[in-house]
Amino acid sequence: MINLISLFPLQQGAMIRLEDPTFSTKDMIIGLVVAVVIVGGLILLNALNRKPGISGKKRSGVPSSSGGGFSFMTAMALHKIARTLGLNHDQTKMLDYVFRLDDVIEPERSINNPALLDRHFRKAYRVIENAATLSAETQRKLAILFSTRNLLENSVLASVTSTKMLRDDTIFMINTGKEKVNVHLVNAKGDYLLVEPPKNVLGSQIKIQRGTRLTILFFTKSNKGFSFETRVIGYTSYNSHPVMQLAHSNQIRFLSQRRYRRRQTSIACNMFLVYVEGNKKKQRLIVDKRRLQGSVQDISVGGCSMKILAPVQVGARFKIEFMQGDENVAALGQVLRMNRAGMNTIIHIKFLRVSQRSMNVINAFVYEYGKE
Repeated sequence: MINLISLFPLQQGAMIRLEDPTFSTKDMIIGLVVAVVIVGGLILLNALNRKPGISGKKRSGVPSSSGGGFSFMTAMALHKIARTLGLNHDQTKMLDYVFRLDDVIEPERSINNPALLDRHFRKAYRVIENAATLSAETQRKLAILFSTRNLLENSVLASVTSTKMLRDDTIFMINTGKEKVNVHLVNAKGDYLLVEPPKNVLGSQIKIQRGTRLTILFFTKSNKGFSFETRVIGYTSYNSHPVMQLAHSNQIRFLSQRRYRRRQTSIACNMFLVYVEGNKKKQRLIVDKRRLQGSVQDISVGGCSMKILAPVQVGARFKIEFMQGDENVAALGQVLRMNRAGMNTIIHIKFLRVSQRSMNVINAFVYEYGKE
């Protein structure tokens, strides 16, 4: 608390100025009001810094925390980012909690760095999981945590809007017709993009004619893909090395990615065929007692790929069960497609129904937050 006396010391000179016609009682009142407003503002800022969020309320089971390095301005920046990315209220509160817990002071930097972001979320996951709360409430909090992380997975916060913003040595993927080749960006700061001349598999240069239009694909360090249209301007040398000149572009498109992160694995599983009985108004699912055995090859909360010996029909529904650590995971899935791999059949399954607990277990495994 700031001492008002230190702002307005009662000195003898102050008493003398009261008789000065240029210094009225009105001026003193205004000065006191300004001082009170300043003090009140400092108290409010201090109080907001100690609260879990802007409102300080706990809603929808989202936990609260206050980090020593998390400032009011950081919270304001975070909430602005959350609005830009389309996070709902619960996800915004969860992101606020995750960043406060790890004393994040640069939200944008963390969001654009997947490894750093996972570090923050992993810590929050373990704190929530180990909290002494009801199991249902814990699962609810974890579901909000993972829905927030999944949404951030494909977010484009620091968008690349011009090729002049690209870093040197970015790898470009160029489709030259029959071949797809990778070339390194040499320099993007001049009038043109300077890239290595493309070469075929034998190491010979591929001569692309001037004026040829190209579609370029590239990925940032955060593994986000982009593309843009350009054309070949010509050929020259840069630092005594031959380079191809491409036109700059201000029309860069973000490439859509998988909706959910997927992880390669090999987990033994059981499958039970599911029948649908009844009409459209009243349907009942019947689980066959006969069991098929296989192994999960990759998985996300949206579905999985499985290797089995027996072929199955596309469109068939199965109840899938497997163990992940100490947890039993169960899901209802439907076969989207299949292909042969030697003696085995690889089937690709879309999950139709997954419990909240099973979904949290899958997400913890995919993001490598939990125990292996």
